[in-house]
Amino acid sequence: MANFNLIPYTVESEIKDVKEIPAGVKMIKAPEVWDKSAKGAGVVVAILDTGCDYAHPDLKDRIIEGKNFTNQGEHNDFSDIDQHGTHVAGTIGAIINDAGVVGVAPEVSLFISRVFKKDSNGKIGASINDIIKAIHYCIKWRGPNREKIRVINMSLGGSKNEPKLHNAIKEAVKEDILVVCAAGNEGDFRKGGDCSPLKDEYSYPGAYSEVVEVGAVDLEGKLPCFTNTNLEIDLVAPGVKIISTIPGGGYAEISGTSMASPHVAGGAALIINQCEKEFGRNFTEAEIYAQIIKRTEHLGNDKRIEGNGLLKLDKQ
Repeated sequence: MANFNLIPYTVESEIKDVKEIPAGVKMIKAPEVWDKSAKGAGVVVAILDTGCDYAHPDLKDRIIEGKNFTNQGEHNDFSDIDQHGTHVAGTIGAIINDAGVVGVAPEVSLFISRVFKKDSNGKIGASINDIIKAIHYCIKWRGPNREKIRVINMSLGGSKNEPKLHNAIKEAVKEDILVVCAAGNEGDFRKGGDCSPLKDEYSYPGAYSEVVEVGAVDLEGKLPCFTNTNLEIDLVAPGVKIISTIPGGGYAEISGTSMASPHVAGGAALIINQCEKEFGRNFTEAEIYAQIIKRTEHLGNDKRIEGNGLLKLDKQ
């Protein structure tokens, strides 16, 4: 079995003092639906990543539980071995506290699953077995009030189709867990291309039809050359110069489809609360997906680039 890697990302800049709702959160119109969605309160989103800085002031009150699914470190040590996981977590659920950043769903509950570890050369990778263990744990997990995990975010990828991983994802979806994945950053520019969908680039698990595959656009809605293009792309979200949390209580602007995916995962938490309140019942995974796609705006690009379009949470 091949290892999975962090989807490559670019740190644009580190920022010491932030007091704002990030542009990406505004772009998908999250604040416009906070009142209708209780800001995601009570919805649990799992993040399978490098861990998280659980002492970060913007995140510490949002983390409901965390586990380390690797054989490196203690089982209960889900601290971030990089900065990737903390950045993803902030985009999903950084709290409103009059300082720092605000996430898409600032009252959501976060379940942190560390699936990455460092080898002897300091390279970060994740075994498929550890990712599968984390998914199975997410399926069975119950919170202190019998909460279930409703959304899984995976900003990770590998070049090979792994049937065992695919089966684990199918099991999660069957249990009405929405699985949201980054599309990958192997766009044509790495091969001398011209930012057009000249060929399909696939990264797994994003390319599985059962997941919500998220491509990236910049903060003006334009295609960045790094984002993968293929016909499995479901929608796009902001993924360029995204301000979010990093370990040590800090903040950084980072670019990549890894940053686009958590916008959709956080958006799903808002949609779940809003729709289940309006309809007075629990929604299936298929219904949640349908509501996400209903809230997209076409940008005029090839379907391989944008799928159904840009997430706009205020659309009805």
